[in-house]
Amino acid sequence: MSAPRIASLVPSATETLVALGLAPWLVARTGFCIHPAEAVAGVPKVGGTKDVNLDKLRSLAPTHVVLNVDENRRETADALREFVPEVIVTHPCCPQDNLALFEQLRAAFADLPGVNDRAAALADDLQAALARCRAAARRPQRVLYLIWRDPWMTVARDTYIATLLAEAGWHTLPDALGGEHGAGRYPALTGTEPWLDSVERVLLSSEPYRFNDTHLAEAQALCPQARVQLVDGELLSWWGARGAAGLDYLCHLAHDRPA
Repeated sequence: MSAPRIASLVPSATETLVALGLAPWLVARTGFCIHPAEAVAGVPKVGGTKDVNLDKLRSLAPTHVVLNVDENRRETADALREFVPEVIVTHPCCPQDNLALFEQLRAAFADLPGVNDRAAALADDLQAALARCRAAARRPQRVLYLIWRDPWMTVARDTYIATLLAEAGWHTLPDALGGEHGAGRYPALTGTEPWLDSVERVLLSSEPYRFNDTHLAEAQALCPQARVQLVDGELLSWWGARGAAGLDYLCHLAHDRPA
């Protein structure tokens, strides 16, 4: 294949493309695509995940653009198909889906040096981390994972975050599915839901809202019976190359060990 010109419009995908050795062919990223810092520092930014600057992206003449169902808008994908030869749509909804993602990206760039071997290594690491997590015995818990405040927002059970937590035996509340896409995947709470009293652990994410120590008491009041703690949202929500590290971090949390 001729040298590709790759644009990535989702942080997890950007990190994964770099892990596959594709940094030399990256020509565009969003402002949220910040990892790994040294590899992406010189890659032009084309707006955010939801507000892509299509004119700037067009000027960079990408041959491939990597999108995500959760993080990018459908109308963005439709517009890109008018001038980008290959639009790659990703949608990992559980840790195991990373295996299909690695294969999807491997197949797209298989002719480039080292991609096949790096994809295989990522898949091996992910499978090993899954095995470690599933082999560790732990007590099931009812968990509320908060991603926003004012209003409080959490995750539906068919999101990547919830399915990752389920690997530790943690059942996220509410017991609701959000569907393939849309706001239902990240439901807002009123704070008066009766099931809040049954929550055993509240996890305050570091992204997209950056919870900190000042929010602990507020979250404790929301779920009086729960243990409340701050967690690394990147490790628990970024898929792709971050998947294995996320599973290991989850195991540390489940066993109350420092990560």
